[in-house]
Amino acid sequence: MRNEQEMFALIKEVAKNDDRVRAVYMNGSRTNPNASKDIFQDYDIVYVVTETASFIKDEKWFNVFGNLLMIQEPDKLDKSIGINMDFERRYAYLMLFTDGNRIDLLLQTREAMLEEYGEDKLTLKLMDKDNILPTIPLPNDMDYHVKKPTEGEFNSCTNNFWWCSQNVAKGIWRNELPYAKLMFEYTTRSNLDKMVSWWIGIRYDFEVSTGKLGKYFNKYLPQSYWELYQKTYSDSNYENMWDSIFSACELFRTLSQDVSKHFDFKYPIDDDNNMTTYLKQVKKLSVDAKQVF
Repeated sequence: MRNEQEMFALIKEVAKNDDRVRAVYMNGSRTNPNASKDIFQDYDIVYVVTETASFIKDEKWFNVFGNLLMIQEPDKLDKSIGINMDFERRYAYLMLFTDGNRIDLLLQTREAMLEEYGEDKLTLKLMDKDNILPTIPLPNDMDYHVKKPTEGEFNSCTNNFWWCSQNVAKGIWRNELPYAKLMFEYTTRSNLDKMVSWWIGIRYDFEVSTGKLGKYFNKYLPQSYWELYQKTYSDSNYENMWDSIFSACELFRTLSQDVSKHFDFKYPIDDDNNMTTYLKQVKKLSVDAKQVF
């Protein structure tokens, strides 16, 4: 597997030898001083180019980066399903190579670059042939730190968590496995994850990122809470699903009460008690039940 030095040298060499490429910059985790390094980190690269058409027309030009295992051209795919895409301003290639390296390469015109360069604070200049890249601060992950919730956001999160739990319950009772599983992930877990992030934010003065899709939860949660969070995952067995639901409720209740106390928000204890009773009742129902209570 080519190492980081070899990959950066290649990325810069390709740009240096191509007159169409006028500048190169990078964003993503490799610019983040607080991100852990590993073999799966992408190289999120932007080539600022004079035009995109000649690149798009040559369907083999990107082979200069190595032997491809697979490539995705998301802009082409979006256009194929009817989304209006402007290929003249930008075009992306997501490339996975046979040695395990991955480059996410965006071609971008100067005009497009000037509209958005530096908006992502994890941006680092790699090359600038014409001094066209604006001056920006050194990369930092401030934009990705957990944000303090407003009272409205807290109320929405707690209400959605408890209200939507009944959808999961009825999906299990109806033996509608896909519905029940997806409702749990899209509503129960999504709101639980918000609360986990806010709770972690409080502990670290809102100066940390919990990562995309909560990938750093295990880093910041105490072991007992992390073990409880793990129990919110289950298989297709309904008994196990019920266990995961009540584990999610327990963790959500604990964390959200801490968050509510910290910000002096009101925790909806009645919703908690009523819906917990409801869930326990639905769990006991027979498959031919004629009424809930």
